[in-house]
Amino acid sequence: MDQNTPRETSAEANKEHGSASQQGAVRTALVVLGLCFTLAVLGRGLSDSFTVFLKPISESFGWDRAQVVSIYSLTWLVSGLTAPLVGRLFDHSGPRIVYALGLFLLGSAFLIAAHAQSLWQFQISIGLCVGIGVAFIGNVPNTILLGRWFGPKLPTAMAVVYSAMGGGVLVLLPASQLLIDHLGWRETYQLYGFAALALLVPLMLLPWRMFAAGSPQMTKRTDPDFIDNGWTLASAMRHHAFWALFSTFFFTAVGMYAIAAQIVAYLIDAGFPPLQAATAWGFSGVVLVFGMLGVSALDGMIGRRPSVLLSYAISIVGILLLWLLQYYPNIILLTGFVVCFGSMMGSRGPLITATAMKIFRGKRVGTIFGTISIGSGLGSAFGSWSGGLIHDVTHGYNLLLVFALASVILGMIPFLIVPALRE
Repeated sequence: MDQNTPRETSAEANKEHGSASQQGAVRTALVVLGLCFTLAVLGRGLSDSFTVFLKPISESFGWDRAQVVSIYSLTWLVSGLTAPLVGRLFDHSGPRIVYALGLFLLGSAFLIAAHAQSLWQFQISIGLCVGIGVAFIGNVPNTILLGRWFGPKLPTAMAVVYSAMGGGVLVLLPASQLLIDHLGWRETYQLYGFAALALLVPLMLLPWRMFAAGSPQMTKRTDPDFIDNGWTLASAMRHHAFWALFSTFFFTAVGMYAIAAQIVAYLIDAGFPPLQAATAWGFSGVVLVFGMLGVSALDGMIGRRPSVLLSYAISIVGILLLWLLQYYPNIILLTGFVVCFGSMMGSRGPLITATAMKIFRGKRVGTIFGTISIGSGLGSAFGSWSGGLIHDVTHGYNLLLVFALASVILGMIPFLIVPALRE
């Protein structure tokens, strides 16, 4: 009996060590998730805060809606075009450099915008620099980093991070309106710039080597279902699923951002006070969290395709409620719009992301997914710019809402007809 004691003790010690190691990995994974969520809140909230700045900037310079919205359009165009570069830089230099560059660009951009006097200065600062900065702390690096820690649970992790869109909107839109009312839009931009740069110090001190290494359990254990088919960007672009996902990102973003870029101005024009308009749209952040997690939960219950199609149906109902608001501006319709449209604003993102990561998984999945994400950036830019142009030409919102509705329906079609997305 005494001879077996050391072996039993050793086995128990190994078991306890393994359990402690696993618990440590879980804690680190949750820290990484929290970090990605925080960065996504900052990126999305600071970029979407422009919807509150739109009216005061337009009134300060006497610019029409299309000119001002071109700034917001450029933000998302550049963000989308930068996505493949972000994936390659992440693989080469790691998350510390990528995220630090993102915060530096955001801080510098807002400080420049605080003193801007011409449209081109806003286009370079808020358009170009914020667009690149958002890409550097946004979905592409977050997806790659979280994939190293959550593996098959990536859709759930990404749903949490995508819900940061709602958190950013909820916090920073009403805050922006309050700051603009009390300080002015230039002073608010200056405050945002200094805050973003100040966050660089704690960011650089984080244990990035450990974060980038990924979960020990995932690196030691091979996924029996994993097959690296040797996808390259060129081979992926010859597959119908690549362009189906690209078009889904593009048309959905066109429809959603044609509305989102002007939603605060729309509500003000419909008769709501500015702070109430900003706060109402800010509360879309609350319902977005439930919508994001709800659609992801449905994915496991009824399947991906029905979940995605349901989310599109709810978005369409939201657009119809928004159309009614200009004729019947009341709290009931406003609440219905915020719940329907706001809860689905990006709710499809985690599922579409997981679909792309599953189809094209392999060593180059980051580059491939980053390239597919260009569709979202192009759609956001085209949608917001087109929405501003339609408003200026028609001096109203009806044709704009028809345009948004048609685009959302086009974004839904690949999940109806493309074989790879119907499985």
